[in-house]
Amino acid sequence: MKIIFMGRKKYGAHMLQWTVDAGQTVLGVVTDNHFSNSPTLKKAEELGIPILSIEEVEQAFHSDPTYADLVISYLYWKKIKEPLISTPKFGCINFHPAILPDWKGLAGYNIAILNKLKEWGASAHYVDEEIDTGKIIRIFKFDFDYRFETAKSLEEKTQKIQCDLYRSVLTDIINGNIAEENLMPNVGGQYISKAEMLSMMHIDPEKDDIELKCHAFWFPPYSGATIELQGKRYTLVDDFILSELKDADQTVLNGKIKDLPPPI
Repeated sequence: MKIIFMGRKKYGAHMLQWTVDAGQTVLGVVTDNHFSNSPTLKKAEELGIPILSIEEVEQAFHSDPTYADLVISYLYWKKIKEPLISTPKFGCINFHPAILPDWKGLAGYNIAILNKLKEWGASAHYVDEEIDTGKIIRIFKFDFDYRFETAKSLEEKTQKIQCDLYRSVLTDIINGNIAEENLMPNVGGQYISKAEMLSMMHIDPEKDDIELKCHAFWFPPYSGATIELQGKRYTLVDDFILSELKDADQTVLNGKIKDLPPPI
């Protein structure tokens, strides 16, 4: 099978390696190569796979509709459009780190903690003209306790199961085991835009559960939940977050960061 792989982060790099190891032909990789330290960029270079722009892939399909059999989106950050959606023989599949159809767009990990949900997961769906609205192929879920999670730790758990989902779906596509009648509708749910996500990050001390917001938006190196003081925004952390950051060989008096003496 001829594949165009679009993705990023270390998880994208892992799935790119798995795809090649599974004997599939990856014609090109579209990734965040504007960052020299991109894990998916480095993996593609290691495997000798060309780095392409989205425009180059679109032009390739315009020139030859049989150019690739499948387009994969794994944490790809831009909206995908024709001819990538319907031209490939096996379509274009996106792996979304949230449970569809309930949660579309951005801020999935944040929402899961803010809403004190009991389960989270990842979804594989076909890409259509809108964002996260194509028919659902498969969903993998897991239980979690929001009290002991940050957005960062929830990402790690979600990506583990999303990688499992990727292997499951790709194996079935390779073997011809994805049937139209088994697809699930992707109707309803809530779409979170970038503007809405950024708005949710701001803390109102009079209304918000500050600890919950700190955890829900802790995702370094990005700014976390912010409070404005004297015209400037500051990211807030608590003891739980600080304890997660401590080095493995660091000792903490009484188990609490706040009990440490000031640095000398």
